[in-house]
Amino acid sequence: MVWYLRVDWQHDFPDEPLTLYSEVGDDDYETRKVNVFPDGHLEWADAEHESAHTGLGEIPVPPLTEINKQEEFTAQQIDRDTFETLWTQATA
Repeated sequence: MVWYLRVDWQHDFPDEPLTLYSEVGDDDYETRKVNVFPDGHLEWADAEHESAHTGLGEIPVPPLTEINKQEEFTAQQIDRDTFETLWTQATA
């Protein structure tokens, strides 16, 4: 089953994203991703496209409980419509 993920990342790195959105496939690997950066710009990635700071993960996405054990991350499952709206904005 495909599912959607939002991860908020607490940090002070100006060139790294603050929020990461992922579409996660049946195999727990990311199939699409949108990153939101501190200056508000969006970068996206899928199987055919990546940017300097946004690419698909090379390992399976861990469970939410595991992500949330790291104090700099807050992860939650989101709905498809939320992801699709952001994907449309990022890829426009």
